[in-house]
Amino acid sequence: MNPMNSSIFTRRDFLHRTAAGFGMVGLSGLLGSRAFGEGATRQTHFAPKAKRVIFLFLNGGPSHVDTFDPKPALKTHEGQQPSGELYRKYKGTGFVPSPLNFAKHGRSGIEVSESLPHLASVIDDCCVIRSMKTDVPNHEPGLLMMNTGNLQPIRPSLGSWALYGLGTENENLPGYVVLRPSPKIVVGPALWSNSFLPAEFQATSVVTENMQVDKLVANIKNAKLSPTEQREQLDLLATLNKLHLKARGNDGELDGQIKAMETAFAMQKRAMQTFDISREPAYVREMYGETAFARSCLLARRLVEDGVRFVSIYYTSNGSNQPWDTHSNHDDGHKKLCADADKAAAALILDLKRRGLLDDTLVLFGGEFGRTPYAQVQEKAKHGRDHHHTAFSYLLAGGGVKGGMTYGTSDELGMNAQDNPVHVHDLHATILHLLGLDHERLTYRYSGRDFRLTDVSGNVVRDIIA
Repeated sequence: MNPMNSSIFTRRDFLHRTAAGFGMVGLSGLLGSRAFGEGATRQTHFAPKAKRVIFLFLNGGPSHVDTFDPKPALKTHEGQQPSGELYRKYKGTGFVPSPLNFAKHGRSGIEVSESLPHLASVIDDCCVIRSMKTDVPNHEPGLLMMNTGNLQPIRPSLGSWALYGLGTENENLPGYVVLRPSPKIVVGPALWSNSFLPAEFQATSVVTENMQVDKLVANIKNAKLSPTEQREQLDLLATLNKLHLKARGNDGELDGQIKAMETAFAMQKRAMQTFDISREPAYVREMYGETAFARSCLLARRLVEDGVRFVSIYYTSNGSNQPWDTHSNHDDGHKKLCADADKAAAALILDLKRRGLLDDTLVLFGGEFGRTPYAQVQEKAKHGRDHHHTAFSYLLAGGGVKGGMTYGTSDELGMNAQDNPVHVHDLHATILHLLGLDHERLTYRYSGRDFRLTDVSGNVVRDIIA
């Protein structure tokens, strides 16, 4: 009996059974049922300024008044209680000035906290937005909004939209990679999901707590079959796939899995090189640092250098999946976190620039929101800062963004975005614009309507574009 005509032995059955012969198919466990063979580069809506993005995401939300937004007025109002409906039941120690000194740096004279000396040294290559705002001050919806443009886990991620619009620059590597030093991330895979976009636009998530390349991309080598034999199997599957799709219509998940196998086959040689940061000179590794975040930043540079379109790095440390969530002992915690993130982020910007990649690589540095200008804990010595969504800061570098400038302001206490407020939708619209994509035209029809990353909002922040 011909198995292709059998209702018992389907094409999907054949795929699953023969796939067991591929050592590389272990990589599909990394993806679940999703793929990373995203197709060729696509035509943009207009000439792009950036070709790729590295998003350095600081889980928990860093304090804007301790990093990029100096507020000397907090000293004058120290101890005073904030007013307004949101703060009516608040019982902390009132407004608390930053204990950190701010100084002007670079030719631009941008003021940066002493907790970020390395980023201060490259500030002329950066734009600091001081008027960011989002919708809610809670982690889960805040994380989803910054990563997907929606408060619920139902929409595609920023990286998936970018990949959908641009395609990939390298058929031998994933187009969208998520690096996370710990598997424990608040919300988790919904932050990098393709949602209703075709499966091939899902991210490849890599846990970087062990940087040995065979651990990062496990089971990518086939121990039993030669490349020629693997190619023959894939060609056979391709023939069966065409018959299957012709008879049953398009199956997005299945098509994505097929592309995963094709890319996994191609990755056997390329990935083992790209993911191996030990190939970097010692002085480069030392420039980034030896922490998990630092090594992830170095790997991100190698990934975009080899054609990966979008890389997100989620910051986790010391077993915490929200390390920047400094509800207590804020001052000490902030300094320790900055000592790590500052050095690695600045090294990434400098390294990209030295290699001629910064001009068309957009780097973002920030979290889901900021932290309150007032204290959360009664005991002053252990005070913390709570979640704050009505004003916070973001740093952008490269990728067609004007360097050496600040944009927007918060009020004198850092409570609310004041001049030129930038909502998350505006930031997303600007990122897509830098990539040559019109956020109003980048749509996908699903369930009877056209969806987009920015929903029905968003304005490009043209003043920061070079």
